[in-house]
Formats: sequence, structure tokens, C-alpha cells
Amino acid sequence: MNYTTKTDGGDLLLYTDDYFEPALIFDCGQCFRFDPAPDGSFEGVAFKKRLKIRKEKDFIRFFDTTESDLDEVWKDFFDLDRDYRACTRDITEHAGKYRDHVALAAEKGAGIRLLRQDPWETLCSFIISQNNNIPRIKKLVEALCRECGERIDSTHYAFPTPRAVRELGEERLKEMKFGFRAGYIADAAERVDTGKTDLSSLYSLGFDEASAELEKIKGVGKKVASCTLLFGFSKLDAFPIDVWIKKVIDARFGGELPDLGEYRGLAQQYLFYYERYL
Repeated sequence: MNYTTKTDGGDLLLYTDDYFEPALIFDCGQCFRFDPAPDGSFEGVAFKKRLKIRKEKDFIRFFDTTESDLDEVWKDFFDLDRDYRACTRDITEHAGKYRDHVALAAEKGAGIRLLRQDPWETLCSFIISQNNNIPRIKKLVEALCRECGERIDSTHYAFPTPRAVRELGEERLKEMKFGFRAGYIADAAERVDTGKTDLSSLYSLGFDEASAELEKIKGVGKKVASCTLLFGFSKLDAFPIDVWIKKVIDARFGGELPDLGEYRGLAQQYLFYYERYL
């Protein structure tokens, strides 16, 4: 992605001709800690930092953000080194006889970027997401952050560490209405905190090996593992299959997933967004 920046008071303005639409990025099911505001901005927390961001004319405004913040946190978070136009071309070229539908979904979803989120937060969030809707997922994630996450300011909290969640314990998670997921979250926290599951080692593994490691955690199946690897480890060959994507495969692709190339994780987001919202 080619981009330039300039400062505007305490804000940072990012100019690019590549795909970047906050409204799509934060509304396609990959992230649960950013919410829309009446002024058209989105505000949330990632990597213990609060961010407010808004699309304006031909630039993206990062409120109260410095160049060092962009370089150290948000450049990776928004995957700014990747050319999404080129990725999208590659996806449509691989779609074969389904090219028209894939191209249409990609056109409507242009602006989605795959966030590089904290792996532990991503794993825990998608465990919470099981058999859940997005408003309730967000509510539970926020409750967990307020219960044992580090306070950032008067209204924002960081996502809690594995140690903090482990110390919170399964019974307290049940009291907080996590239901059957409480045991899964507790097991994940224990495994990650003790090193039984070494999340940092998954970066160097292929998708199948990394998925197998995550699936050792209680309650983590292929879908949660795929979401974790796509949105937490930037493994773009992951292709999570949920009820919406299953519908796409059955109704649009004759029951069999076509080869969408090495960026099929991005294709999944385009197809999910188009099928669910459009």
C-alpha cells in the first residue's frame, strides 16, 4: 500500500489510493472492540492503545495520533504494507467460472482490510463468538476487559492478559454469563499462560500445523482456529467457514469451495460481507 501522511494539529492524516474504509473494516465480523460514533468515526482499543479514526474526503483521520504511533502500532494493525488492489485482482483471477460473483463481492467489499490483531485477544474473542451474535459478543468482550483488563483511561480498558483471565477463573466467567464458553476461555488462558500453547510459535507454522495446535484447546474447532489465524496471525490462506460462508458455498458455488488463491482469507471477508449485508 502506498500512502503519505501529514499532521493536522494533534491528528495524523493518511492519504492513499488503496482500499481503506473504516466502516467496512470494523463491520465485517473480524473485530469486536471498535464501535461507530455519531460523527462518523470509529473508536476502540487495540494493543493497549485507544484509537479514534474517520474517513474524510480523500484521507483517513487518525485522531490524537503521532507518526511514531502509526509506525509502532497502527501500520501493522491495518496491514498497511499490503497492496489490497493487487490481492483482489489475484482473488478474482483464481475464481474461474465463479469470477463474476467473486468480483462483485470484492467490489462491494472494497475497503475491507484484514486487521493484524493481538493473537491472544483474537483467540479469546472468537471462543466467545461461538453460537453468539455480534452485539452480545461485543458486550461480553467489553465485560471481560472491564473485569480484569488494564485501565487505559476513564472509559477504556485493555484486553486482559492470559494470566489475568486465568486468575479470574471459570466460576467467575460463568457468573459473568459466558455460559458454556467459560470452560473454554479458562482452558485457553491456562494453556497460553503456562506455555502449553505457545502462540508466538504459530507464526512460523503452516496453516494446518498451526490450526492443529490451536485445536488442542478445549472448545476450539476448525472455525475458531481459522478465525484466530486469519485475524490474529495474518495467515491469509485461512478460510473460516461459518453459517454465512456455508450459504455462499452451497448457493453460489454449487457446494464446493473454489480455489481462490493465496489471499482466500480476504476473499472470505468479501463474500461474508456481501452475503450478510448486501
